[in-house]
Amino acid sequence: MKITICGSIAFYEEMLSKKKELEALGHEVLVPPSEVRGANGELIPVSEYYALRKAAADDVAWIWDNKERAMRDHFAKVVVADVILVLNCDKKGVAGYIGANTLLEMGLAFYLNKKIYLFNPIPSMDYREEILGMRPQIINGDLNLIV
Repeated sequence: MKITICGSIAFYEEMLSKKKELEALGHEVLVPPSEVRGANGELIPVSEYYALRKAAADDVAWIWDNKERAMRDHFAKVVVADVILVLNCDKKGVAGYIGANTLLEMGLAFYLNKKIYLFNPIPSMDYREEILGMRPQIINGDLNLIV
């Protein structure tokens, strides 16, 4: 099965770990890239870009050009996947955090009638009802439940 992992880039190391585990189970797994182009065109780690983006002003073109490209590229991965796995770890004091970008990716998967798996239970957030409406399957960390 082809699986696209979705989630905050703050969880990137966890994404790579789950990718290896899923590949060991025989799946093909798509994740965000590990590097992006910096202000001068040099490759920088995605974690460094994430930190720079969080502190960037609205007019820092290379930051937002990369964000747009990353969103479009990951949407394409959702399109070609059989299912998505949302890696919803704890963040910002929220258990099972799902951010805006991940919610968009879930919405795309939902629209395309793809199965949505949540690694952890649905978080208590303002858009909990929308997540419930997408009818995700909660796997509580058990990757063997992705079928």
